[in-house]
Amino acid sequence: MVLYLLSESALGYALFEVSKNDVIAAQEESMQTAITEYSRFARMVKLSAFAPFLTAQHALENASMISEGAVSDFLKNFMETNLPLSKKKNTQLGIHRDPKLKSALADALGSAVTVTSDEQSDELLRGVRMHLSRFISGLKATDTVKAQLGLAHSYSRSKVKFNVHKADNMIIQSIALLDQLDKDINTFAMRVREWYSWHFPELVKVVPDNIQYARAVGIVRDKSKLTEESLPELNKVLMNEDQTRDVLDAARLSMGTDISEVDLVNIDLFASRVVQLAEYRASLHNYLRSKMSVVAPNLAALIGEQVGARLISHAGSLTSLAKYPASTVQILGAEKALFRALKTKGKTPKYGLLYHSTYIGKAKLKNKGRISRYLANKCSIASRMDCFAEVTTDVFGRKLREQVEERLRFYESGKAPRKNIDVMHEAVQEAQAEKDDMDETEMKLESKEESEPEKVEEDSDVEMKTPDDKPKKKKKKDKSSSKKEKETSSSKKEKSSSKKDRSSKKEKKRKRESSGDKDGKKKKKKADS
Repeated sequence: MVLYLLSESALGYALFEVSKNDVIAAQEESMQTAITEYSRFARMVKLSAFAPFLTAQHALENASMISEGAVSDFLKNFMETNLPLSKKKNTQLGIHRDPKLKSALADALGSAVTVTSDEQSDELLRGVRMHLSRFISGLKATDTVKAQLGLAHSYSRSKVKFNVHKADNMIIQSIALLDQLDKDINTFAMRVREWYSWHFPELVKVVPDNIQYARAVGIVRDKSKLTEESLPELNKVLMNEDQTRDVLDAARLSMGTDISEVDLVNIDLFASRVVQLAEYRASLHNYLRSKMSVVAPNLAALIGEQVGARLISHAGSLTSLAKYPASTVQILGAEKALFRALKTKGKTPKYGLLYHSTYIGKAKLKNKGRISRYLANKCSIASRMDCFAEVTTDVFGRKLREQVEERLRFYESGKAPRKNIDVMHEAVQEAQAEKDDMDETEMKLESKEESEPEKVEEDSDVEMKTPDDKPKKKKKKDKSSSKKEKETSSSKKEKSSSKKDRSSKKEKKRKRESSGDKDGKKKKKKADS
């Protein structure tokens, strides 16, 4: 039996042949010392073949397939080229412990090679990773580190990639922050009440709201200086004239102690911080609402933004929530109570996070379990539509909400609700109508954009207005008129050129005649002489 080792690194694939097959058990001290020392380990293991990755993208593709337990074509060709695949030699291939990769390699290589992943292979591969730079000639240890760092960055980047428009991770973070802000604002508001009550204890009863109380503290400050002039500003915060008058009366008859100006400044600063946190909480809620309308519009239309976001956060992602059955969605958030009931053989919980929806509160005590089961079923349908639908719309969520409300009325009055198939037909028709309207608006916008440059050309042909405020347009030149103009211009050019030719010929004749006269006179003079 011949044992080979497959080593995957950031540089490429390496195949090692174990020359000393009668290796002692992996836990023996002699085995451990032989792995750590290169001189002894090189006698046990020899490099048989090495196939480097061609590019960084090639390395990333192979690393991704190895992590998913798949065999790439590059790895398959490498193994078929360098491994003896005859059944007579009884070849054995050792890999790291990955059951998916083991089964994939066994399917790719066939019955000629036995793929193993045991403790002995793990220890030998550990030694290979330790001394890999020495086995490959011309390879430095720094090269291995650089390749590992680059591959790690690219692999992490590929795993973190997500669709911007379907970023459910932003929903998970925002709902966690929103819940934390609710707790912190409540705690800080109670601290403001306790702190300022030493000076003005009656204000707690007059202004019960936490945020209004914090704003009122910033306006009142010293109760002894509160007058009629500050009532309009205080009324803007409390939005109630009677309540504002009660604050003034309570300040005049207050039994609180006097505090210094430094203490009032600190209380005012802390109250303003609470108000800022409350304002940020409101803006964060609007942000969560907008994200839910993009990522999970049907789920948000069915049970609200906050409850839907908590379900997504508890499941881990929208895809995980879509894969859950309705029975799991029903008790999502009540896992402790469920396992406690199973352990003590008591009653299992009827609802988890769905308890915060308005439908559970509307139902009677005997119908809470039934409506929670029905609501979980509809939530499961809505989450699957949001996760796998190509076009985002909240039509199905609104129709599912109507079904839940009809079921509530059925439990109360006995009025039979509509059939599910009829409601879904209506939802499909409305969704198709919305899609057609969107297509029409897009076509109109495109036609407007195309017509804009034509309008600009027409405007350029319009002349300035006359004193009578009557715009005069230039007469557009027809094609026939333009052809006539071209013909006339060409004829004029031909006439001018012909005139030039005639004038040049006349000048030549004159020169010839003048030269002939001169020659005749010379001949006469010679004859006379």
